Amino acid sequence: MLELAAAAGEINLKYLDESGFCLWSPVSYTYSLIGQQKRMEQPKIVYGKRISILGLWQPGKSFEYGLALGGFDSRSYIQVMNWMADKAEQTLANTGQITVVAQDNGSLHKSRLTQAQWDIWAKKGLLLFFLPPYCSEMNPIETEWHQVKTHNIAGRMFDNAYDLACAVENSIEQRYSDQNYHIQRFLFNSA
Repeated sequence: MLELAAAAGEINLKYLDESGFCLWSPVSYTYSLIGQQKRMEQPKIVYGKRISILGLWQPGKSFEYGLALGGFDSRSYIQVMNWMADKAEQTLANTGQITVVAQDNGSLHKSRLTQAQWDIWAKKGLLLFFLPPYCSEMNPIETEWHQVKTHNIAGRMFDNAYDLACAVENSIEQRYSDQNYHIQRFLFNSA
């Protein structure tokens, strides 16, 4: 139903999901000479955590995201969604379309802190649609994460989280700019 409404131009539909990237990415495909084992140079000391990305994908149009060291919590999720609500308010004013974000039932998506924001977001034209539990295959952004992980990051090792974050950002930019997407990154306040 949502896809039909989006195709008819009745709503702005975006798919939201979080994914993580580690300093050492698994090799998705490789080859080596017969009798020789594939070898990858490894850094001597590895510090840091994973890099998480919270992405909002609008097929054929846009990819908006935020990056975080470690994972996202309710507060960082709310910051990204406040940003989306401001954009939804502009879209509603300019086109009359509401923005619907389809997402899973993650705890940060339904926390008390987050639920306190739902009415505020709705008044700005941002509505949430929760996919059925344990049905990640219903969220097409999962395929996007797979593509980035297997084609851009696979088999790479990074010395630190900063280099990994840059590689993730470059992968997103490369993947979507080639398809003429509007790409925008949310920057968290460092203060």
